[in-house]
Amino acid sequence: MPRLLLRLEGIALFLLATAAFAYAGASWWLYLVLFLLPDVSFAGYAAGPRVGAAAYNALHTTLGPAVLAGLGLWLDHSMLLGIAATWAAHIGFDRMLGYGLKYASGFHDTHLGRIGRQPAGA
Repeated sequence: MPRLLLRLEGIALFLLATAAFAYAGASWWLYLVLFLLPDVSFAGYAAGPRVGAAAYNALHTTLGPAVLAGLGLWLDHSMLLGIAATWAAHIGFDRMLGYGLKYASGFHDTHLGRIGRQPAGA
């Protein structure tokens, strides 16, 4: 049940953040370009699972978009709000699919449980 609730939270975040992006009035091209940008953090895994997990988690926690949205509100800057909304939408989409924050033990070990194919005999 907790895993289902976490995925439903992901759907809610994705939908709400996408609606917030629309409300900010930014170009949908920006949304399309920025939506997958947090996944550049995968490159950190080239330096090993500890660095990869740190890089991935830095761009896949809601803290970053929340701070950016707060800054956008404080400065009344719709572009910052649009970027924050896109970032949050990406995180929600990942959570909806079951991708969680990573542990240093490996990419497949997440706070939502193990992802991917299980090894034979597991």
